[in-house]
Amino acid sequence: MNIYDKAHALAGLLTQCPEYKEYKAMKDKIESNENDKSLFNAYRKLRFEVQTAYISGEAPDEDKLQKLNKIGEVLQFNTDIAGFISAEFRLNQLIGDVYRIIGEAVGIDLNFLKE
Repeated sequence: MNIYDKAHALAGLLTQCPEYKEYKAMKDKIESNENDKSLFNAYRKLRFEVQTAYISGEAPDEDKLQKLNKIGEVLQFNTDIAGFISAEFRLNQLIGDVYRIIGEAVGIDLNFLKE
C-alpha cells in the first residue's frame, strides 16, 4: 500500500468519525433552510473580506466590520448556525491535529498551529 492509498484510507476514516458526522448533519441542516444558508454565506463572505484586508495590511472597511459584527450577533442566537460553526470548529481542530502529527513525523515545525 503506497502513501496515497493510506491517505485515502485516512480520508475514509475521517468521514466515519463523530466530528465529521456532526459537521455534515449540521451543514445539511443549514443548507436546507434558505434563510440560514443565505445569512451564513453573507457572514462567511464578510468575514473573508475583513480577514483579507487585515492580512494585506489594510484596515478593513468600517461598514463591513460593523455589518460582520451585527450578523455575528444574530448568528449566536440561531441554534442551527451556532451548532454548525461549533461542529466546523471541532472538525477543523481534528484535521489540524492530524496535520500536526504528519508534520512532526517528517520534521516540519508546526508549533504555530498550537497557538
